[in-house]
Amino acid sequence: MFKCKGAKLMTINSKIKNLRKQRNMNQAIIANALGITVQAYSMKEMGKRPITTNEVLIISRVLEVPVGNFFE
Repeated sequence: MFKCKGAKLMTINSKIKNLRKQRNMNQAIIANALGITVQAYSMKEMGKRPITTNEVLIISRVLEVPVGNFFE
């Protein structure tokens, strides 16, 4: 990842976390949709495990946002 002077780069993980919190959802809702444990989802949200393309699609449906929102 590169750094831009004066700009704060946000990862997909942190965008997902922010959107989830804005919608007052807990991690269990998304974990259930993904078919994984809350602990496994938490690690993905913290960036300790990768989020697959398919998981991004599922998460976008749960959060009711276009997939493109994660890449802006």
